[in-house]
Amino acid sequence: MPTTLEATIDEKGNVLLQSPIQLATSRRALVIVLEEEPAFHISETALLSEAVLAEDWNRPEEDEAWLHLQHEPLS
Repeated sequence: MPTTLEATIDEKGNVLLQSPIQLATSRRALVIVLEEEPAFHISETALLSEAVLAEDWNRPEEDEAWLHLQHEPLS
């Protein structure tokens, strides 16, 4: 199963992992070079709460409450 690890690459191309990893054998890896700073920041709290909020938001009562804002009828 693929594992994602955070790392930085120095000016000489050396890959520095942010946390250690133990592997039984050598493995292939993909490296994606990102912008120096993210284009936008997503709050970890928002990401962690999304599933919990979805349980509350994805109910028929919620659909009915917001129905007046719909441009197309719900199917």
